[in-house]
Amino acid sequence: MTLSHMGFYDPNACQLSEFQELTQQTLDPKDVPLAASIEKSVPVYDGANVAQQLKGARQRVLSEWAWVLGQGPGVLVITGAQSNLDAIDQATEVYGQIIAAEKEALGGGADHFAAAGSNDRIWNSLQKLCLTAPDVFVAYFASPLMDAACEAWLGPNYQMTAQVNLVHPGGQAQQAHRDYHLGFQTAEVSATYPAHVHDLSPLMTLQGGLAHCDIPIDSGPTKLLPYSQLYRPGYAAWRRQDFRDDFEDRYIQLPLEKGDALFFNPALFHAAGENRSADIQRMVNLLQISSAFGRAMETVDRPAMCLAAYDSLRAAWNEKTLSEAQLDATLAATAEGYSFPTNLDNDPPVGGLAPQTQQALLKEAISEGWSKEAFTRALQAQSARQKA
Repeated sequence: MTLSHMGFYDPNACQLSEFQELTQQTLDPKDVPLAASIEKSVPVYDGANVAQQLKGARQRVLSEWAWVLGQGPGVLVITGAQSNLDAIDQATEVYGQIIAAEKEALGGGADHFAAAGSNDRIWNSLQKLCLTAPDVFVAYFASPLMDAACEAWLGPNYQMTAQVNLVHPGGQAQQAHRDYHLGFQTAEVSATYPAHVHDLSPLMTLQGGLAHCDIPIDSGPTKLLPYSQLYRPGYAAWRRQDFRDDFEDRYIQLPLEKGDALFFNPALFHAAGENRSADIQRMVNLLQISSAFGRAMETVDRPAMCLAAYDSLRAAWNEKTLSEAQLDATLAATAEGYSFPTNLDNDPPVGGLAPQTQQALLKEAISEGWSKEAFTRALQAQSARQKA
């Protein structure tokens, strides 16, 4: 296993040959007896049949899906996951209106792993659909099949979020990547997390996508590399060019029809494909579902703590009674050290994969000798950007 001293993954020590050995597997039909078919080692489940199976053998279905997402190819498709196509069409219309309004107001937003402007993105499409068209929202998310897929990986009481991605003809492909949590950190930040946290990260999130239109191969469905989630140092490796080149040599794509859903382990190497079609507006509502356990035990007013401690922190730093290591330790106890959750419309990942953290803002202010008034204004502005 690719470890440096003390249990950290070393990107330079990642072995492409180990990655290739894992990702050259093929799926044995005996391992997915409930699947209607297997396409390029991806099990495809017939939504109507699975809906019946969930009524009498729910744990059997969830157990198979959990195995597929964890130890198997890492990805599955449910055809007809949302059989109410009218609800999808109505949501598509609402989302189109939201996109037009946001482009007029904001000029378009930033995106993850792709250049801004190559598509249209609606951050927090979950809340925006609910507030804009609650009747449509209710019908749209009334899918026991999608609920079961989320529960299979995360258990009950999961937390749903969603982001619409509309890729126009000519829209370019993304680079291969892994996703939230560690996939949304820079290589330098990711490397500071010990190996067991890399192992934990994909267990806290499920990635999904609900097709709003038919998505043939030329329109650029998601590029996937089955079994790539099994490579444990993948959060250290995915930025390396040799791993990305290998992905480009061997990825697979699956066509989808309107109402089909794709679910995959966030550690799976994947990327949105290039829309080479002449006239298909490829719209997918990207579902990012989080474990119920990804929360702290107590509610802490960290902005108030930052302001209360600011003068003392700045004085101690200026007087050199705090080393940088001591400052960092105090900041970790004082300020929020994570970029998420945030309002990505107002607080986009411009210049990186994640917005600036409260902790980073506090350290910047202390290091550069800001006045308390200047820091207060910056903190208030950051807090305002993060609010829904």
